[in-house]
Amino acid sequence: MSSHISLEQWRALVEVVDAGGYAQAAAKLCKSQSALSYAVQKIETQLGVKAFETQGRKAALTPTGQMLYRRAQVLLHEAHELEQAAKKLSAGWEAVINLATEILYPIDLLLAGLEQFGRESGGARIEILETVLSGATDALIKGEADLAITPVLPPGFLGDLILRVRLVAVAHADHPLHCLGRELSPQDLRPHRHIVVRDSGTKRDQCTMSVEIDRRWTVGQIATSIRAVSLGHGFAWLPEAHIREELASGLLKPLPLREGGVREAPLYLVVANPELAGPGVRRLAEILRAQGEAAA
Repeated sequence: MSSHISLEQWRALVEVVDAGGYAQAAAKLCKSQSALSYAVQKIETQLGVKAFETQGRKAALTPTGQMLYRRAQVLLHEAHELEQAAKKLSAGWEAVINLATEILYPIDLLLAGLEQFGRESGGARIEILETVLSGATDALIKGEADLAITPVLPPGFLGDLILRVRLVAVAHADHPLHCLGRELSPQDLRPHRHIVVRDSGTKRDQCTMSVEIDRRWTVGQIATSIRAVSLGHGFAWLPEAHIREELASGLLKPLPLREGGVREAPLYLVVANPELAGPGVRRLAEILRAQGEAAA
């Protein structure tokens, strides 16, 4: 099949709409208004449709024009991704791979995987974006991640479950909750401070609290949460893999909750665009999958 309409013509249509008019689009693209007008007219003539209609002094999209605009956006985006993928493949392994990873993922496991990948890749650079909750979802949707480890599968993406992380409710060994000497209920927790890690996504989930507690500190990093709890400033549900030393030494002790003392968080590995992923992204994904399976 051959197309009678070029990508440049579709780009002209999209830019006219995005810029708000022919003059603005011409300035942005460094082209003449007549060239853009001709490109849009060519689309209309070739397809036998009307993309714009005059409303007052402005040209507005017709219903058909709106459909063409939406589909042209997708077409241009896919063409750009195809070009980028071709460049990566022609150069061999990608020079840079962007990995968004949920902070619950065991750091030792992540570093071991990156070390193995580094030995194989010959120096490919890894840009790591550490995220909380919906942060990895944001990175995938915005195109900021080639690969993501996330507790939530965003709409339109597929992923493999690679690990389930145990979250344990803990407090300092001398915390008043441990001095009660009995099983704890949610009511027992309410007078005490809860240390929470903030959702790094743009649409932060305000309902991630495990219990309804007014006294809380919200921090940005899991390390800050661990430190705060270790100093006796409150309690928290912390990933077991991150606090093994504190548990082994007795600095932190699991809270004897009647229920909910241990929770599990699933972690999924998502390749942003499997069809266009370069060899580096594919190999790193293989390594992370294998390590997750071995650690399960």
